[in-house]
Amino acid sequence: MCGIAGILDSAADESRADELRAVAGRMATTIAHRGPDDEGVWVDAAAGIALAHRRLAIIDLSAAGHQPMASASGRYRIVFNGEIYNFRALRARLGREGAQFRGHSDTEVLLAAIEAYGLEAALRDANGMFAFALWDRVTRTLALARDRVGKKPLYYGWRGDVLAFGSELKALLAFPGPGPAVERGALQSMLRFNYVPSPWSILEGVFKVPPGAIVHLTAADVAAGAAAHRPLAAARAFWDPRERATHALATPFAGSVEDALARLDTLLRDAVRIRLESDVPLGAFLSGGVDSSLVTALMQGEGRAPVRTFSIGFQDPRRDEAPAARAVAQHLGTAHTEFYVSGDDALATIPDLAQVFDEPFADSSQIPTMLVARLARRDVTVALSGDGGDELFGGYRRYGRALRIARWLEATPAFGIDALRRMLRPWTRLEPRGSALRQLAQEVGARTPEDTYLLRMSRWRHPDRVVRGGVELQSPYDDPARRLSSGALADRYMFLDFVTYLPDDILVKVDRSTMAVGLEARAPLLDHRIAEFAWSLPLDMKLRGSSTKWLLRRLLARHVPEAIVERNKQGFGAPVADWLRGPLRDWAEGLLATDRLRREGYFETTVVRDLWAQFQGGNRKWHTHLWNVLMFQAWLDASKVGRA
Repeated sequence: MCGIAGILDSAADESRADELRAVAGRMATTIAHRGPDDEGVWVDAAAGIALAHRRLAIIDLSAAGHQPMASASGRYRIVFNGEIYNFRALRARLGREGAQFRGHSDTEVLLAAIEAYGLEAALRDANGMFAFALWDRVTRTLALARDRVGKKPLYYGWRGDVLAFGSELKALLAFPGPGPAVERGALQSMLRFNYVPSPWSILEGVFKVPPGAIVHLTAADVAAGAAAHRPLAAARAFWDPRERATHALATPFAGSVEDALARLDTLLRDAVRIRLESDVPLGAFLSGGVDSSLVTALMQGEGRAPVRTFSIGFQDPRRDEAPAARAVAQHLGTAHTEFYVSGDDALATIPDLAQVFDEPFADSSQIPTMLVARLARRDVTVALSGDGGDELFGGYRRYGRALRIARWLEATPAFGIDALRRMLRPWTRLEPRGSALRQLAQEVGARTPEDTYLLRMSRWRHPDRVVRGGVELQSPYDDPARRLSSGALADRYMFLDFVTYLPDDILVKVDRSTMAVGLEARAPLLDHRIAEFAWSLPLDMKLRGSSTKWLLRRLLARHVPEAIVERNKQGFGAPVADWLRGPLRDWAEGLLATDRLRREGYFETTVVRDLWAQFQGGNRKWHTHLWNVLMFQAWLDASKVGRA
């Protein structure tokens, strides 16, 4: 697990070697928290390429794991962030075919596989989480690649005529010269979703490499792209989730429940086993929920020593998961550490949020995630998590609501629905979430099921009314080519979450929180083999009656008591409303000051100030809307974007 950065300058020459090295090194220094153990820069000035790396040593702690790393022939040079979990099996196969190795790192194995099979074939064989930049010295081509699900981040963009890339936006902002401006369309999207959806970023001309894709670039491509400052259309998928999910739905799993349990057990055991590969201490996040409990149980079954598990608790019983986690830990016999968070502990993280998350991000569960990452890092360098179970196996109650709505629409005559739409139309123009009637009015008026789901997933349903200028950017909700066209409504909603909410919210939250303290997080449930299996399952093996994640619960029941299995899902948020009316009120007032909002010009001042006044008056639950605005304002201060 590491941080990467670099540049490709189509106008560079050998006389600028020192300049390229200095710039790439400065970019990498901004993300040193991602790799505190080692650093390196490699430059080919004649080609205009510079690669920089910050290393968090997990596998092969020796100098043989140093990066940037050259392939055995010298053709390729790589900076790699992540892990190839099946590298031992790949290494054995390559060894039988004649490959020789200097060390035992997974990066060296990946390079050997690229030399032997080509880049795309090597990635199809690799099971891992990663983002990397690969330079081909023969073709003078730069490849930027990202893992199938999008666990590891990779940004790229043009600074003048130079392409810059890095694990975080900080690296690109360290490039000398005037910085990019805020992309106001992305700001609208951030207010809607709590995050900026891929492939966009909050900065003009800066984009995210799509999950499961490779972007190939030559100097000519860089020069052409710089003129338009657009996302590269040349991204090629080595794993297409829409294609895989569509195929799985067309060829559904035909076995019994027992067959499905056996298959899931086999897949998940292997996914956990290969993620235990580490030369440093390893543990698990344990919330007491289905997903983390199942991962922990399988980890405990793999070894003799008790697994180190970590959880945090809150004094507010509505948010306190510690007792459930403690019960699981006691039953499984883990070496458990829990920490009860005081209000001061949680509030102390607020000043760090903008720096840690690097891009405006407003999912308030970022705060407890940061706290549990800090707790775990005291004892381990790698932690397994239960991320992915909700999106793949039907863990959110909104999927059940989608099924009920679909059944209601099927049973209601068209004239009845039309009459209801006409009756509710006056309510659709109001900013939502203040009443169930307003939400119903907008959802009944939606054109498609995806439009309905977009409304449900929207924080600000009309962000254009609060952001000044710009046009909201396209997301998979708006793009039929990125949505499922088959399956039940709940299947389609789960898939939308898999390609939007999961990589751009959940995985961003975990990556930034863990990497800020030099901790690597691994998610066995997001093994691509498990994703493809989950998509093939009949819907009633995920949602059955009032039970969510039905098949996962049945598998967990083999390891823990039924009371733990049937525990309802609990949120992992923070009491933001209480804080904004109490200890954070002055902080928020400063960020939302009328003079400041007018001077900066990003928001309609009257709209924001009216919401703030209503919220402080106690007559509206606007804290979620305001938190989005506050997270952008805090990021603006920390990043100094748009400042002289």
